[in-house]
Amino acid sequence: MQEKRRIAIVGAGIAGMALALLVRKQGHQVVLYERAQAPAAMGAGVTLWPNALFVLEQMDLTQQIVQAGGLPDSLRQYDHQGTEISALSVKQLNKLSGYLTVTILRRDLIRLLADALTALGGVIRFNTIVSHKEIDGLRKEYDLVVGADGRMNSAVRQYLYPQHVQPVYQGVVNVIGISEAEPGMLNNSICDFRRPGERFGIVPVKKNLCFWAGAWRSVIDKNRPGKYLYHELNQRFSSWAEPVRSVLKTADTDTIQRIFVHDLDTLPYWHRDNVVLIGDAAHASLPTSGQGACQALEDAWHLAGLISKYDDPSVLLSTFYERRIAKATAAQHSGRQLARQIFFAHHESPTECSPLSVAKLNQLWMQGLES
Repeated sequence: MQEKRRIAIVGAGIAGMALALLVRKQGHQVVLYERAQAPAAMGAGVTLWPNALFVLEQMDLTQQIVQAGGLPDSLRQYDHQGTEISALSVKQLNKLSGYLTVTILRRDLIRLLADALTALGGVIRFNTIVSHKEIDGLRKEYDLVVGADGRMNSAVRQYLYPQHVQPVYQGVVNVIGISEAEPGMLNNSICDFRRPGERFGIVPVKKNLCFWAGAWRSVIDKNRPGKYLYHELNQRFSSWAEPVRSVLKTADTDTIQRIFVHDLDTLPYWHRDNVVLIGDAAHASLPTSGQGACQALEDAWHLAGLISKYDDPSVLLSTFYERRIAKATAAQHSGRQLARQIFFAHHESPTECSPLSVAKLNQLWMQGLES
C-alpha cells in the first residue's frame, strides 16, 4: 500500500492510544476522539505480561515503561491468613518468552502513550463526545473508523449492533486503589489472597508503591455513597494477612474506585464496512483474566500491521477479526472460569485454581506474535 490513510479512533485509552501511535509511526494521519477532558486512566494499575512488552518494544517504549514501572519476580497465591498455596516464577516466564513483565500505574502508562503520540504529531481531541449516530459521518470522512471506546458504553459498538449489545454483569464488585508498601513486605511478588467468595490482590510497583484490588460477590448498588468504600474494605478484610491490612492502612483514599465488574459475551463480528472495534469495546474480559491491557495492545499491533498490507477495508478488517478472535475469546473465557472458581465455587477453603505452567502460559500468551 502506497497511499497514507486517514484514521479516526474513538476512545483514548490503552487500545486507542497504542493504535494511534503505531499507525502514526507508519505515516498515516490519525485523530483520536476522547470524551474526557484529559487522558483517561480508569483503574489503578496494570500488569503488562511479556506479550504486552512485545508490542511496546515495537513502539520503542520499553525503556520508558520499565523506568516508570516495576519488575516483579513471582506471582504467589495465599489463603486469606497468608499461607502460601502456589507460586509461579515471573523471571522464568520472562526468560522463556524473551520479554519482561512490568507492573505500572495506569495513569503512567497512559501518560507515556500520550506523550509519544503527541511527539509524532498525533491529534487528540479531548472533551469530544462521539455518539453512535455520528459514526456514519465519520465513516464517510475517514478511511477507517476504530472504536476503542470501552466495555460499558461503546458508541461504535452500538453503531455496529443497533440492538445494543449489553455488557454482562458477573456478580462481583472490585474496589481498587494505590498504597505505599513497606520495604520487603511483598518480596517483589504479585500477591493474590483468597478465601471463598472474596479476593484481595496486591501488585508491587517501584519505590515502595503498590496498587491493589479487593473483590467480593455483590449485587449492583450504585446508591451507596463511595465515601463508605474505605470503611467497608477495612471491615471486610481487617482479619486478613498482614500485607492486606498494611496496604489498606496506607491507602491513598483519593485513588479508591468501585467497579461493578462486567465483561462481554463473544461477538460474532467486530466490523462492518470501514468501521471496526478493538480492545474492551470488542472483547472485554474480567480482571481475573490478567490480560485486558495486554490483549488491547495486541489488537493495536495486529491492526496496524494489517493496515500496511491491505487496501480493501473489508479484507483488512475480516483478516484482523480472524486473526484475533480465538485468542481474545480465550482470555474472556479464562477470566470467567477463574472468577467462578474464586467467587462462586462451593468449598470451605481456597484451593489452587489449576495453575498453568510457565511453559504453557508462554505458549498461550506469545502465540501470534512475531517481529
